[in-house]
Amino acid sequence: MTTSALSSGFLKRSVFNWFVSRGYAQGVFWALMICLVSSTNDVLMRFLGERLHVVEIMFFRFLFSTLSVLPLMLNHEESLFKTKQPKTHVLRAIVGALALGLCCFSVNIMDLAQNTAIMFCEPLFFLPMAYFLLKEKVDKNRWIATCMGFVGLLFIVQPGMDSFRVESFVPMAAAMLFAYLCVMAKRMISTEHTLTMLFYFGLGTSIIAGIFLPFFWTLPTLYELIFLGLLGVGANLIQVCLFRAYAATDASALAPFRYTEFLFAGTLGFMFFGQIPDLSIILGAGVIGLSAFYISYSETKKKR
Repeated sequence: MTTSALSSGFLKRSVFNWFVSRGYAQGVFWALMICLVSSTNDVLMRFLGERLHVVEIMFFRFLFSTLSVLPLMLNHEESLFKTKQPKTHVLRAIVGALALGLCCFSVNIMDLAQNTAIMFCEPLFFLPMAYFLLKEKVDKNRWIATCMGFVGLLFIVQPGMDSFRVESFVPMAAAMLFAYLCVMAKRMISTEHTLTMLFYFGLGTSIIAGIFLPFFWTLPTLYELIFLGLLGVGANLIQVCLFRAYAATDASALAPFRYTEFLFAGTLGFMFFGQIPDLSIILGAGVIGLSAFYISYSETKKKR
């Protein structure tokens, strides 16, 4: 083997090792990837929701999610099918089905940017959960950064104003359930393999959605099936990024970076649906961005 080939192999391993190593920078990278993939999935659900019912979209999303990870499970024979937390898998599937159902419904009744902005209240639910349920130490800087993000959210949602809609409670409820899903994922990654968690989550949620599928069935077209397949793969990617982010650093430290999903949602909403954010949304995004920079600076300084 030549020297150049050895150097190339070493470089590839070094790059790969960086992405799977513990560290604040790695956690931020995976948190940003969650936002990008999640916004892309919202676009797919918006397209699909023009003709298909929410229940059908949920069923195929979870079904394709399960099928996409099954070959990897079989490659490890029976070892990955064993679990030490069967009851938690069941609970996680129930919560996930409710959360994704509400999320799919909300992206079809609201603009992507507005829907995403409202779901930014997830860290407000998650931070106390991380403190009380995960026993994580949440320092002053993390609280300040998250509260700054909440102020930016108020600019966007404008509670008490005529622009506030009752439908806003749908993504708020979804955000609370997603926060609890994150808590369960953080608890489970110490004993459960990533593929095991992906498989049982997809299997459980597809069974739950499948129970109601006959009442809302519409034969999907070929293009819709392709989009549904991409939606299932994207669902797995979100969870992989979530597991990697929480394995890299404290979950509470990454909470403010979830606000960057608004930037992705606003861009994609304009590109595909012509949705233009107003001034209040732009101001809110600016405050949210400042909160992310603040926590990044404080965490880097603390690490040094």
